[in-house]
Amino acid sequence: MVICGGGTGGHLAVAKALNEELISRGCRTIFVGSSSGQDKMWFENDAGFSEKFFLPSSGVVNKKGLGKFFSLFNILNLAFKCRKIFKAHAVKAVVSVGGYSAAPAAFAAIISRTPLFIHEQNAVIGNLNKLLKPLAKGFFSSYFKPVFSYPVAERFFSSARLRSELKTVMFLGGSQGAAAINSLALKLAPIFKQKGVKIIHQCGKNALESLQEEYKKLALGSDELELFDFDPKIELKMSRADLAISRAGAGTLWELTANALPSVFVPYPYAANNHQVFNAKFLVDQNLAKFCFQKGGEIDADEMLNLINDMKIAQISSQLSGQIDNGGAGKIADEILKDI
Repeated sequence: MVICGGGTGGHLAVAKALNEELISRGCRTIFVGSSSGQDKMWFENDAGFSEKFFLPSSGVVNKKGLGKFFSLFNILNLAFKCRKIFKAHAVKAVVSVGGYSAAPAAFAAIISRTPLFIHEQNAVIGNLNKLLKPLAKGFFSSYFKPVFSYPVAERFFSSARLRSELKTVMFLGGSQGAAAINSLALKLAPIFKQKGVKIIHQCGKNALESLQEEYKKLALGSDELELFDFDPKIELKMSRADLAISRAGAGTLWELTANALPSVFVPYPYAANNHQVFNAKFLVDQNLAKFCFQKGGEIDADEMLNLINDMKIAQISSQLSGQIDNGGAGKIADEILKDI
């Protein structure tokens, strides 16, 4: 079976969860992704896949004119390369987790009449998935009927705990970091220090050194601050937090939900079709999360503090676990194996 897609951590986490489930059932899996993005960082040394192919694919959405034409031509060319991979390895099905690096193998599945299964992570269907959905054998979503629980890794459930009060706050800008969230963390750090609230801050690789210097100026000790760029065991850091301030990418949102960690979401304002707002809306509508919208490059620190003060942490934490079932990857695997 081929698992394709990625580009960003959210797509790749789904690929990893589905792969672990499929190989536990005796399936042999191949990963097809991109030589750009985070695909190599995640899977180049992953022994779970029997083969890995990182192709020179790139996105099409933000390109115009000749750039778009050459990107489409490249995808078509790579699709025929993928078809050869399918034939050489007797591939029985292709599972796309979305992202631009899914395109060559997903199109190859259509060309070669190999059953295609799609996982759409967001509440707004991406352009590639919208195009391929009518041609797919199966389509899995946590937002559209029939609803499937998001394939969150079991470790986010097992490390969950019920929160009661705010002792530790976590800033999550994603593995790439988020400049606006980093700036907000620095603004709020003196206030949290005064209140005795510890900070756990994922700042992204590019901002790590500069933020270390900024936090030094604020005289935060190691018992008051944990600053990092990326951690493959991020669930352990989540488990120590009582509140998260985070972007609303689907992967992170569902991991926070599985961990029963109350959150204030700051949707990325430039996300395609505003999908981060729609990802988190169902939680906000149930008073199980808050929105704090970024305006320009800034997040209002006073507005954020007011939202935090209004949050009923214990009540929200106790209700979050009912929003997602453990074993989402298993149920998706059941459907795939049933249909091939």
